[in-house]
Parts: sequence; structure tokens; C-alpha cells
Amino acid sequence: MSKTKKTEFRPDDFVVYPTHGVGRIVSIEEQEIAGLRLEMFVISFEKDKMTLRVPTARASEIGMRGLSTPDLVDRALETLKGKARVKRAMWSRRAQEYEQKINSGDLMSIAEVVRDLHRNDDQREQSYSERQLYEAALDRLTREVAAVGGMDETGAQKKVDAALVNRAA
Repeated sequence: MSKTKKTEFRPDDFVVYPTHGVGRIVSIEEQEIAGLRLEMFVISFEKDKMTLRVPTARASEIGMRGLSTPDLVDRALETLKGKARVKRAMWSRRAQEYEQKINSGDLMSIAEVVRDLHRNDDQREQSYSERQLYEAALDRLTREVAAVGGMDETGAQKKVDAALVNRAA
């Protein structure tokens, strides 16, 4: 029951899985699950020490995508330079929206979360949950910037930090 649909991803490709961020396809293998033969992408997330298996037929439906273009990465870095747009809603509601943006896998949405939650040294302290969301978004953004730019995460972190330092007051 395996579909002979041309897969858009190949082993060694970097992909973005919405809820986990950037991973690398290790292989494409067939597995028998509940009596059905399924072709699966085996994706490794090195930083999380995690391996994920995604049915090839459902990859795009799930929201798995290739890396962003360098142009989109530049636009995301420009977004970081903008003024934070914080809604006047309850924190729990805003936190839920930020979580959805992070888990959407959309680079621009993730950049907006980083921009909105970033604090300069002279600003008030972040709450624990605010810091957790900020660090999750920053990690996703940095890993994709690194993968697209072909650099290590330290270099990508410097690039992101430079954009945040040059932001509007």
C-alpha cells in the first residue's frame, strides 16, 4: 500500500518540523505499522538528541518544510530590528499565541516572538514563562539561521544578537 509519490526531501536534507525546529533527514525507510507498509522519513534532531519518523505521504500535511531561503532569513532578521508589538491582553492569552507562533514553524512568526519578548539590560526582568518562550523562539530562529547560512550556531547567535542590538527603541 505504499504510494509511489515523488518525495521532495532526500537524505541529508535539512528540514523544519513545526513543533521541533530544524532537523536533518537521516534516511527514508519502509516500516510495517498495523499491517500497512509505510515509507517514513527518519529525521534526527541533534541538539535534542531525538529521532522522529514521519510518513512521507503526510509530511507536507503535517507542515514539514525545507529550510527558508536566505532572503526570508534576512527579512526575519529585519523583523528583529523593529519595535516590539505587545498586545494588551492577559499574559496567559499572549503566551498561548506566542506558543502557537513558535510551533507553527513559520520563521517570520518565530522572529516576531523573539522581537516581542526580547529585553534589553535596562528593561524589567522577564517572568519564568516569558523567558522560557523567548529562549524556545530564539533557539528555533538561531538553528534555522545557522542551517540556511551554513554556519555554526555560535555564528548564527551573533547575527541574531546584532539584529536585536540595532533595534528601534
